[in-house]
Amino acid sequence: MTTRRHLLLAALASACLASPAWAQQDFSKVEIKAHKLGDTLYMLTGAGGNMALSAGPDTTFLVDDQFAPLAPRIQAAIAALTPRPVQFLLNTHFHFDHTGGNEAFGGAGAVIVAHDNVRRRMSGEQLISFIGARQPAAPKVALPVVTVPGELRLHLNGDEIHAFHAAHAHTDGDLIVHFVKAKVVHMGDVFFHGMYPFIDASSGGSADGVIAAADRVLALADDSTRIIPGHGALAGKADLQAYRDMLATVTQRIKTQRRAGKSDAEILTSAPAAEFDAKLGGGFIKADRFVQMMLGVIAR
Repeated sequence: MTTRRHLLLAALASACLASPAWAQQDFSKVEIKAHKLGDTLYMLTGAGGNMALSAGPDTTFLVDDQFAPLAPRIQAAIAALTPRPVQFLLNTHFHFDHTGGNEAFGGAGAVIVAHDNVRRRMSGEQLISFIGARQPAAPKVALPVVTVPGELRLHLNGDEIHAFHAAHAHTDGDLIVHFVKAKVVHMGDVFFHGMYPFIDASSGGSADGVIAAADRVLALADDSTRIIPGHGALAGKADLQAYRDMLATVTQRIKTQRRAGKSDAEILTSAPAAEFDAKLGGGFIKADRFVQMMLGVIAR
């Protein structure tokens, strides 16, 4: 058995022996907070993925909905901002910390929108291998009813909302959501701000796909564009540029060592991300696991 295979099996075994973090989480003290970004646009935070809310004269449009137990609190926070219930809900990808509220919102009448692969993955049990988490199949009411292979445009609350697919980025079903007039972009988990990202190789994610998605957003952004990451504080173009450059640097270092014939064990020992550990290694993906993850999401 190769060294690489030993490393990957060890990582998977270690992850699967531990209970998934979401199963252990205490939501009792979580508050849903609204951060106003424009006349009709808010960033909502709580636990799990950051949300975006467009609440205006036309409708109420929500991007992502965190964990299932938080749905009543999310609904209450939205009700404090608008009397209109959520009519449209867009999922940036299928992971449980972004789609957990689908059942509640779908049951209340929201039309759920996502990439084709999100419905496909939510329709059956999924194993998110690197973190050892099993996500069960979603009930019918929680599934997206409008799916797209590439992109869509919505014209709501005085803004143009352009959602476009980031191929093989965080997963194989990521949608990035651009509120064109407001100059706000919700990147879902294609962007983790202030921490190392999680790239889900078992669900079609790749380092090159994340870098390509960041490049696309950087091309449409300017210094006044505000960027909602999947996790972390509200960001700007310079923050996304730094994130993109870090990923590109680590990716190139690993590719260079592989071309030189280095084994994955040797690459791990070389610590190709060491200079970023102090700043980015305290999040969900710790410094000691980041390079291990990257070895699995960089094409050979």
